[in-house]
Amino acid sequence: MDERVAVVGASMTKFGERDAWIQELLAQAGKECLEDAGVDPGDVEHVYTSNMSSGEFEGQTGIMNALAHDLGLMPAYSQRIDQTSSSGGAGIYAAWQSVASGASDMTLLVGGEKMTHRTTGEATDVIASITHPAEYKHGVTLPSFAGMTARHYLEKYDAPRESLAKVAVKNHKNGVDNPHAQFQKEVDLETVLESPIVADPLRLYDFCPITDGSAALMLCPESVAAEYTDEYAVISGVAGATDTHVVHERDDPTTMGGVVDSSDAAYEMAGLDPDDVDVAELHDMFTILEFLQMEGLGFTEPGEAWKHVEEGRTEKDGALPINTSGGLKSKGHPLGASGVAQGVEIYEQLVGEAGPRQVEADVGLACNVGGFGNCVITTIMESGGEAA
Repeated sequence: MDERVAVVGASMTKFGERDAWIQELLAQAGKECLEDAGVDPGDVEHVYTSNMSSGEFEGQTGIMNALAHDLGLMPAYSQRIDQTSSSGGAGIYAAWQSVASGASDMTLLVGGEKMTHRTTGEATDVIASITHPAEYKHGVTLPSFAGMTARHYLEKYDAPRESLAKVAVKNHKNGVDNPHAQFQKEVDLETVLESPIVADPLRLYDFCPITDGSAALMLCPESVAAEYTDEYAVISGVAGATDTHVVHERDDPTTMGGVVDSSDAAYEMAGLDPDDVDVAELHDMFTILEFLQMEGLGFTEPGEAWKHVEEGRTEKDGALPINTSGGLKSKGHPLGASGVAQGVEIYEQLVGEAGPRQVEADVGLACNVGGFGNCVITTIMESGGEAA
């Protein structure tokens, strides 16, 4: 690759319970991203749609072609990206490949999911289909994996239960400053610790909500970026990896091999180390996942992440702010949109458009997890243009 890939525009709908259906949500985010980047629809050559289950949730397929029509992008090539709950990160990887390969000089990525019209049981069953059939038939769901792993982590590393609750408190606090977050409301430690048990020791506030929403990014070669904006971000590292589908076959459930392998490759591609990262968006579908990703990404030694949370190092004013957007925990988790929304937050932090959430950052990292670490995409962005 001779030229770096730039991000020149971003958008995100309000996350939460929305009346709009998936096609409307995707079109809204895509239209706003075109406007943010100042790109004419006729200039878009590739359009990718990150989505996990529009067929299962709404009985609607072919949404990528419908999106191209709705935005007037024809004859742009369109493709749907499904990599379970890491579909958004996989979409960033696909969009990066389309530009880096020289196949497209302007690529639009839109991720989205419509979930709240289904009952919690119905939505949970769609999500549980991610698990291996051998585990699914025994009733093992992602929340139960999270509960068992959290119990193992707390006992193995002598970590206090309160340290997990403080992840929820921090991310809800950050979400207050995100106008697109599903929950713009702080919660205190006592509320988290006294909420109903879902999968012991995890309680209601240790889990992200069921959410509708969409997010979008515009990518192009860095040489083209200067035609549209003086401030942009550059994707300097992006990589994906997988781990065992059967979770109980892993040597250590507190180590997510996909996080380790994808981040190692992304760091090598960017020529950076974990210490170079200034801000990170992690996939806190469950509070315990924030610990596991901090350690897998090399931000802390194994068994030490909880101490960093206890000491406030991951707060917005800490040494390494994590989930300044509010994370999945507060912002919400519309499956296909979540990884794209992580990229939106990192982009806005790097170009100085994060408003009250703004932190000092030249390098940002997003980690998007599918299943219980079955597949992972790690993306590293750096400031470009005048922001560099």
